[in-house]
Amino acid sequence: MKNKVILIDGNNLLFRSYYATAYSGNMMKNSKGFPTNALFGFVNMINKIISEEKPIYIAVALDKGKTFRHDHYENYKAGRLETPDELKIQFGIAKTILDNMGIKYFEVDGYEADDIIGTFSNMIEENNYQGVIISSDKDLLQLIDDNIEVKLLKTQDYIRMDKNKFLEMYGLEPSKIIDLKGLQGDSSDNIPGVKGIGEKTALKLLHDYKSIEGIYVNIDKISGKLKEKLLEDKDNAFMSKQLATIYKEVPLDITLNDIKYNGPSTDDLIKTYEELEFYSFLKNIKEKKITTNIDVKIIKDINDINITGNIGIYMEIDNANYHKGNILGLGIYNENNAFYIPFEVFKTNPHILDKTTKYTYDLKKMIVSLKYHNIEVNNIVFDTMLASYLLNYNIKDDIAYLGNQLSYDIPFYEIISKSKEIEENVIASICVKKAKFIYETRLKFNDELIKDDCLSLFNDIEMPLSYILSDMEYTGVNIDKKTLLDMGEEIDIRLELLEKDIYNLAGTSFNISSPKQLSDILFNKMNLPNKKKLSTSKDILYKLKDTNPIIDKILEYRMLSKIKGTYIVGMLDYIMPDNKIHTIYNQTLTRTGRLSSSEPNLQNIPIRYDYGRLIRKAFIPSNNCELLASDYSQIELRIFAHLSKVENLINAFRDGMDIHTKTAMDIFKVSEAEVNSEMRRQAKAVNFGILYGISSFGLSEDLDVNVNDAKKFIDKYFETFPGVKKFMDELIKEAYQKGYVKTIMNRKRVIEELNNKNYMIRQQGERMALNTPIQGSSADLIKKAMIDVYNEFNKHNLKSKMIMQVHDELIFDVYIEEKDIVYDIVKTKMENTYTFTVPLKVELDYGKDWYQVS
Repeated sequence: MKNKVILIDGNNLLFRSYYATAYSGNMMKNSKGFPTNALFGFVNMINKIISEEKPIYIAVALDKGKTFRHDHYENYKAGRLETPDELKIQFGIAKTILDNMGIKYFEVDGYEADDIIGTFSNMIEENNYQGVIISSDKDLLQLIDDNIEVKLLKTQDYIRMDKNKFLEMYGLEPSKIIDLKGLQGDSSDNIPGVKGIGEKTALKLLHDYKSIEGIYVNIDKISGKLKEKLLEDKDNAFMSKQLATIYKEVPLDITLNDIKYNGPSTDDLIKTYEELEFYSFLKNIKEKKITTNIDVKIIKDINDINITGNIGIYMEIDNANYHKGNILGLGIYNENNAFYIPFEVFKTNPHILDKTTKYTYDLKKMIVSLKYHNIEVNNIVFDTMLASYLLNYNIKDDIAYLGNQLSYDIPFYEIISKSKEIEENVIASICVKKAKFIYETRLKFNDELIKDDCLSLFNDIEMPLSYILSDMEYTGVNIDKKTLLDMGEEIDIRLELLEKDIYNLAGTSFNISSPKQLSDILFNKMNLPNKKKLSTSKDILYKLKDTNPIIDKILEYRMLSKIKGTYIVGMLDYIMPDNKIHTIYNQTLTRTGRLSSSEPNLQNIPIRYDYGRLIRKAFIPSNNCELLASDYSQIELRIFAHLSKVENLINAFRDGMDIHTKTAMDIFKVSEAEVNSEMRRQAKAVNFGILYGISSFGLSEDLDVNVNDAKKFIDKYFETFPGVKKFMDELIKEAYQKGYVKTIMNRKRVIEELNNKNYMIRQQGERMALNTPIQGSSADLIKKAMIDVYNEFNKHNLKSKMIMQVHDELIFDVYIEEKDIVYDIVKTKMENTYTFTVPLKVELDYGKDWYQVS
């Protein structure tokens, strides 16, 4: 087998990593405020490359300022956005990381990274080695040869391009990329090409005449406007080809032996990762350095324990989905004790710790996991996971992410998940380390909760809610498997019919699920209009709905395929032996405080489509029970009215009016009777749009009007409700001053995006500042309502159970004989859980399944 040489386009990887997160608002920084998003993605990709490719030789090529191409054409790469400062300052650290990884990098004055890679490709050919170039830049495809392939990166995954694959796609030799660029140009590099010639025409010309030189030798065989375009831009064609050609003789003065990969400098790499706070990348290095440096006693006989007072306790489970996992054991720590109890030992007397006051991490996981063994825990007064979440720490399910931020050497979960391969004393040490971290940081986190004025939110809302969510998860939801299977069969039939209709309209069969094949059919074969590079995204297809009946059928086909795969097949996989689904409610995931659901996600079952809503028929009550759904009516708009203190909004809710009708009346200056459905629709769009800081463009998309009309509509809204604009402006101003916003119950959200130099990211931060007090307060409200209802159920010793929470809706499994009292409790508690200047309204309904009550 040939020696493998990996050549990486470093600039390409860094830019991809930066923009993959920057525009999503996920601008990673370490605790010192240094941006790390490009570096994190870069390291992740380098690690993946090494793991997948297993190189003998490896090098990274980087750009360094202007090149010889700028001398030939001063507008080369003109018009490109300036590299953001947040990215620029990460380049130097990237080089340090490469040094620490043992990977050589190269940058040469006057040459691009492509030229450096091209020079190495010559060496590969000369030595008859195997070369793999890694980049998303198609310019590098010209280097493909018998010994060289390109791993062409895509948004998701990659395409491995070798000579045969290139010929199959383009019908040309890879070296002809330069002729293709010479004809069609390249807007990203500001290479002009021949005006008016795109890829399709350029390919046809090259298939006929082989090269740009061949085209102009045979120019008289070409007629019409195409000939005119070619003659008019002849100089540009040859210049563009020259600009696109990769130079292969950069003066590097090295051999391939100079880029041999011998592995990282471990200590230096650990130091760099620790400075950047890349805790997840430390796991592979630290896995080799696990030591049992705490004197841990492994308990063999439960009667050996005699402990009271306060303890840190951590329970180790071998599966992230604790509904399916096995408990390995418990780590216990305080000043006088450090011991590990294997679960088989703990089960013999689970009450041995009853006299202790406990601090833990992920209380809910512990309660649910022990309930499956009929064990209940008591006196748990502190959950480090909940506290750190409220304090805006970067946390995940794995305690190691938090522990490593505070300089505790806690190995990551991946090590524990392979526990069968690890000695018990090592597992014991890891588990007790976690308990030690919990115990020793409890006072620190408690003091910070007091300082941030959210101790009440922690003690009165989040801690009690953990017990309620654990009860909901353990209770689960009954599922009628036959309903799901029947729906799956029905959808299969509908998909077959749609497939035939689509093939008939297209005039050929093809893979409907392939974006590339679909694009070719719609825009090349059927000539449907599209200016966005032949995209078949959902947004694009919606805009084409009126152009051809095939579009509606494709959209329906996609929707049904997703419902079948995600919500039917996917849901069936989660039905446990008791014929129930036991989801996981994520209490510490969202930045607004809202609960989310996973394994499976019960909160995104579609309700806009009939087939999506029908899935809810499979959610059924227990024997002798009915389902009760209780849903807050327009809760976010009511909270908005309360916080903004806009009188006509408040009065509308107090008078029991439909708020969207009221808004339409005020904006269009008409009576209630004159408000038609279109007026109400527009008013509803702007009512909800205002909550999320919608732009004129966003509203134009929602209402299917032009941007100017949408802007006029927003301006009119603000003129009609002047208090709204004042409230929004003050909210954003305060967020800039403080760096955070708060909810009605003092839930704090730090918004780092407001300090970003990128305008789009700052705008996103402003939308967060507007939305969080509304959506976060809604989250506070539903959580308090859940606690109030749950406590009242217990007070009356009811058998009925709260079994689901979906955004502003609660679902209950209610015994027939308890229907009346449950109805009264739920309505009373939900409508009176918090005092606003507007009334809270709850809509309730009983039924035989979730579909019937939703």
